[in-house]
Amino acid sequence: MEPIVLDDLKAIALDPNLSWEPFRPGVEIHRLYPAEPGGAAAALLRYQPGATVPSHLHTGFEHILVICGSQSDANGTYPVGTLVVNPPGTRHTVHSPDGCIVLAIWAKPVQIEE
Repeated sequence: MEPIVLDDLKAIALDPNLSWEPFRPGVEIHRLYPAEPGGAAAALLRYQPGATVPSHLHTGFEHILVICGSQSDANGTYPVGTLVVNPPGTRHTVHSPDGCIVLAIWAKPVQIEE
């Protein structure tokens, strides 16, 4: 596999021709590479205004970089340019009142707690 080089992540994320798949109600995903079973994954997530991802447990580190808009959880609201690192064993519910696009990198899969 060749390295993945994203020269202008914001331009890529905002490209109207980028392919998105349903992820959660109001949230779409563009996977940057196929996830290995039980392993790492990386994707762009696009939240519609008011969209929520339900409570989930981080089984490994989760890195979230806010590319546009803002994302919120019980710890605060994160504007453009914010990098949030959620350690293993933490859980939260995420929402975006105004919509956003984030880069999400997961060391291990998250467990949705519905």
